Amino acid sequence: MNAETLPDTLSADAADRHGHRFLLIGRKKVFSYHLGLYNVPVHAFQLITSFDLPTALLDTYLADLDAHEDQQVYYSLFSEGHWPLSEITEGTRTSLPVELERVTVDAEGKRKFTPLLDAVDAGCRKEDVVHYRPLVRDAGYPDFLTELVFGQGDEVHLAHALAGAPNWDEVVTTVAPQGFRPADLAPAATLTVPSVKDPHAAVPKSPLTPGTRHEGKIGDRAVSFTVGRQGWWNHTSLNG
Repeated sequence: MNAETLPDTLSADAADRHGHRFLLIGRKKVFSYHLGLYNVPVHAFQLITSFDLPTALLDTYLADLDAHEDQQVYYSLFSEGHWPLSEITEGTRTSLPVELERVTVDAEGKRKFTPLLDAVDAGCRKEDVVHYRPLVRDAGYPDFLTELVFGQGDEVHLAHALAGAPNWDEVVTTVAPQGFRPADLAPAATLTVPSVKDPHAAVPKSPLTPGTRHEGKIGDRAVSFTVGRQGWWNHTSLNG
């Protein structure tokens, strides 16, 4: 079975923990992408930022990523407590305890969160937030596939721009991106892919197949990219 078609339910131990999860994206500069949930108000936000992470955590993450580069493996930071994310965007929170986890998907599609490192303190600044937007179930859908662009230099990532629900949540890293500018990456610019119609649904498989080349638009400007590694996928608990 293709890994992209697997359902993505949470393991029981993960569901019983109360807090925020942030997916780690990138290598040259590591970004944190909030695991959003439409129906849980404290989690009903799409947030992209970068934390000041201790060297030990970064080294552990990068080494484990190297060992699982070609597998459906994701990485998250778990932060205990249902504190409001606005504390980050408003600058009233300057640090948070985080635990590094490896996220794997088994043959039945259940996600397992395996701790890799005990809790450490991560720094946060409102200036490092590149995107923050509430999730609104009745927001409607765009006509075409719409992505949020973020990254640094030639390492460009795309997060599916979450509009109405049901929907799917995904982050991919691009290969050989062309036409992108530094100003596109922070704050995150909106990119459309006119060749891919938005399915207006929670699809079980990504419209962005690894290895495929796509032409996109940021405003009236043309950009292009090849789809690389998937850094996150969710089309079930997002909508639950």
